[in-house]
Amino acid sequence: MQEACAHPLPLVPRDRCGSIMQMNDPAPALAFDDVSKRFGRVTAVDGVTLRVAAGEFLAIVGGSGSGKTTLLRLANRLIDADGGAVRVFGDDVRHLDPIALRRRIGYVFQSGGLFPHMTVADNIGITPHLVGTPAADIAARVDELIDLVRLDRGRHRDAFPHQLSGGERQRVGVARALAAKPRMVLLDEPFGALDPLTRDALGEDYRRLHRDLSLTTVMITHDMAEAVLLADRIAVMRGGRLLAQGNASDLAASEDPYVRALLRTPRRQAERLRDLLPPLADAAS
Repeated sequence: MQEACAHPLPLVPRDRCGSIMQMNDPAPALAFDDVSKRFGRVTAVDGVTLRVAAGEFLAIVGGSGSGKTTLLRLANRLIDADGGAVRVFGDDVRHLDPIALRRRIGYVFQSGGLFPHMTVADNIGITPHLVGTPAADIAARVDELIDLVRLDRGRHRDAFPHQLSGGERQRVGVARALAAKPRMVLLDEPFGALDPLTRDALGEDYRRLHRDLSLTTVMITHDMAEAVLLADRIAVMRGGRLLAQGNASDLAASEDPYVRALLRTPRRQAERLRDLLPPLADAAS
């Protein structure tokens, strides 16, 4: 068993097994420096400083009202910070055109967020179309992405969102996020509304895409088990503040009661399942 690290090193990203990740770009892909955001009298994000290395998969975990989704939306200027600075690949987002910024960053919504009046192909190709990509290149990119997210061109290319299952809509959402070849993808609780089998398969498929395409990924989730299984590093938020960050071993060494409670939940569930589920019968030969 790997020894837990007592002092997490947030500027040295480690993978899920605790090994130091080798990054080609020493500058962070995404940086929050003492960032705050208020909505009226409510402070949604309170002085958060956080770095995401190029090529890293970071999960931000917390309950409702923790500020995790607000923090994500600050990255592509869906909302603007009231204090501090947000930088994407070294650029302060306050000095970037918000529309151009969003076209550089893939974004996957919990429900897929597909346009209901547009086909799968048109949904996937919307961003390349908006930036003036030739129609033939868009068509080729759409076909490439349909294959990449394990959909079927014949069945799905000309289908409308209402004709798809929840898992299929999420796969289209991932394909759309990748259409403009972004270096970074933001996932806003992308698998939470899916059934367990679909959720597990899509999570593993996205992890493969993250690795194969050398993406930087930031995922919002309330599910610590999902974060541990998919992410290289986990940041825990509560009440708008960053409580802890690191891999699972780092977090296990935390003395914060909330962080420890989050980690106990998947452990307790795993122990109960082990006790309740009988062994599977051998498959017929």
